[in-house]
Amino acid sequence: MSRLTITLSEQRYLALKEAAARRKKTIGQLIDESLDFYGIKTRQDALALVRRARAASKMTEEEALAIAVKETRSARRGR
Repeated sequence: MSRLTITLSEQRYLALKEAAARRKKTIGQLIDESLDFYGIKTRQDALALVRRARAASKMTEEEALAIAVKETRSARRGR
């Protein structure tokens, strides 16, 4: 497992430490759960998810692309 050093304000560090203690978890476990919650995945995990979605969708690549383009344009207009 890799190690990571981050810089936090003293207040943020204490809040994180207290939150971990309340949940009976380590700070690392709390951060790991937060990354899962926000959908942070390795590239390999993300590609596997896309493969499963494509297999379940029953759409052709062209159909999927057309929907993606339509939704992207719609989202950009909504800004």
